[in-house]
Amino acid sequence: MKLKKILFAATAIVSLVGLAACSSTKSSSTKSDNWDTYQSKKSITIGFDNTFVPMGFEDENGKNTGFDIDLANAVFKEYGIKVKWQAINWDLKETELKNGKIDLIWNGYSITDERKEKVAFTIPYMKNEQVIVTKKDSGIESFADMKGKVLGAQSGSSGYDAFTANPKVLKDIVKDNDATQYETFTQALIDLKNNRIDGLLIDRVYANYYLKQEGDLDKYNIIQSEYSGEDFAVGARKSDKTLVKKINAAFKKLYKSGKFKEISNKWFGEDVATDAIK
Repeated sequence: MKLKKILFAATAIVSLVGLAACSSTKSSSTKSDNWDTYQSKKSITIGFDNTFVPMGFEDENGKNTGFDIDLANAVFKEYGIKVKWQAINWDLKETELKNGKIDLIWNGYSITDERKEKVAFTIPYMKNEQVIVTKKDSGIESFADMKGKVLGAQSGSSGYDAFTANPKVLKDIVKDNDATQYETFTQALIDLKNNRIDGLLIDRVYANYYLKQEGDLDKYNIIQSEYSGEDFAVGARKSDKTLVKKINAAFKKLYKSGKFKEISNKWFGEDVATDAIK
């Protein structure tokens, strides 16, 4: 009898430890306005794709860097809050947010109608568009030239969302009426370089920065988008209403002080701010 009680107690303790471990991975409550918690802890967790240059990525020294990294750190410095950067699978970003593993999605995150159903967006802070990158020796210089060709795209990206939502633009003409999906753009660009795909649907900011850094701008075409433009914004849980308001206010303050322009010029050589924050 004693043995049974001891085993029962041990099992209960293991269960409690397991529950505690599970709960400790959560950054905050998923159904509350957590602004007071972020302030008291002086910490907030942001999920990002650490390969998405130049928005947010890990450099050769293992340091998180990029436009969004600098901007988010500046935003939360206004409130005395430190950002914890959490690399995530971009295809699971909304799930990670919903489960409380992260508090924000901030990394070239485009506003779409589908995403609006899942998250609360801040005001847009930057414009973007989806382009196709092809090798110059491929002879592919337009969306129409992709007829019967193999297309690549990042899984869970706004580019792939646009691809599926507007089939007449590209989906109906490419090989198999679908795109080869990749976890990261870096993987996709390697396949493009090695002729495993013919074109890559990709964010313009990524394409421009990556090809420039690699010294390959003269080897590739960046084909102008035939999709409508998009806005980058920050995604939060719908319960975090105060957090969204605070980020919006900080955007405007940073623009007025000149800090936003300073960060923008560092990464793009120009002011990329939207009218919403000016």
